[in-house]
Amino acid sequence: MLLCVPDVLTPEQVAHCRQVMAGAAWQDGRETAGAQSAQVKLNMQLPAESKAARDLGDIVLDALARSPLFLSAALPLRILPPMFNRYSGGQTFGVHVDNAIRTVPGSAVRIRTDLSATLFLADPESYEGGELVVETLYGTNAVKLPAGHLVLYPATSLHCVTPVTAGERVGCFFWVQSMIRDEGARTMLFDLDRTIQELQAERGLEDPQSVRLTGIYHNLIRQWAET
Repeated sequence: MLLCVPDVLTPEQVAHCRQVMAGAAWQDGRETAGAQSAQVKLNMQLPAESKAARDLGDIVLDALARSPLFLSAALPLRILPPMFNRYSGGQTFGVHVDNAIRTVPGSAVRIRTDLSATLFLADPESYEGGELVVETLYGTNAVKLPAGHLVLYPATSLHCVTPVTAGERVGCFFWVQSMIRDEGARTMLFDLDRTIQELQAERGLEDPQSVRLTGIYHNLIRQWAET
């Protein structure tokens, strides 16, 4: 499942992030790449341990916790602290697949990367290129969203960022370990949850059909969830 989540950050939050990032020190993005990814990665990143990255990451995590669409789709168990990158002057990230396991910086905690996420922090009209291209079973998808919008997709997917030929592409990226490991089961739960919400909006919270479906939803989570 590839899902666009709109308005994760407000315009004011995006502007604040951009202001902090403009005054921060950056490092070569290959510092956090695996052996294969480092061969095709050409961008800049905020050091994960920097105050700027930690403070901005907290803003993103707080916003994600208030996003019903993100929570319904991801069913997150753990989220790797968000990181921030920048592409300009032809920089790109060639075709690669994300590492299956990531370690939380400064700790021994490891998470399984079920889902990858990119939160766009620059308006698409302000730069040329820079599309996130994700290969799925249903074809290739090129994604370039408004600032403050997020795309969520399976971390198992081959993907790349096309060269940024003008302007500057700035974004946030992170990985999610879901309570529901199986992608098919997670997608079914998401579809069920959205159906329940639509029924409740149409018929009210006490509608018998939506109540029964809600019970099925939670019982499936009990059966499948890892905690």
